[in-house]
Amino acid sequence: MPAATQAAQADHRGVPKTGLDYAKRLDESRDFADVFTLVKRAVKETLAQARAGLMLVLADLPLQVGAFHEVGSNTIVLNRRLLGAVMRSCKSTLEINSYVFAVLLHEYLHSLGHVDEREVRELSFQVARSCLGEDHPAMNFLVKGFTDRKLSPPHEGGGAELPQLIPDLERTAHTYIH
Repeated sequence: MPAATQAAQADHRGVPKTGLDYAKRLDESRDFADVFTLVKRAVKETLAQARAGLMLVLADLPLQVGAFHEVGSNTIVLNRRLLGAVMRSCKSTLEINSYVFAVLLHEYLHSLGHVDEREVRELSFQVARSCLGEDHPAMNFLVKGFTDRKLSPPHEGGGAELPQLIPDLERTAHTYIH
């Protein structure tokens, strides 16, 4: 649907009526695959861009790095230490899912070939605003990061854990037995 048509069909919060209530689905998401499915659909509906074959890895990174996608790879690496601090600091599942949405959205855009950080930030705002609206917590994470919240310190323990692959991020495994 063209952006002008979406804007004309927006609700009172400025959220387009796309047939999918992104805010509700994000609130109901229970794992990375649920959130990533929304990210991919939002980007496809908003920017008409998509790709498949991505994997998600959780790894212990410096706290100033939320996540990264190495150009040319099929992997998004999410900072497990920062995610843990966010999870301990957030008041609801929606806030946690909003953080994950914001980070995965940003890195998914990089995986689509957008390498300029300024461009990716603007595209992230555009996608989130289009699907979730201005007042959604995911928009807040994209605009402000952690400037307006105090994060719980990460647990420091017996050294860094090995990176963890999140299986079937894109839910590509389909059963042939019904």
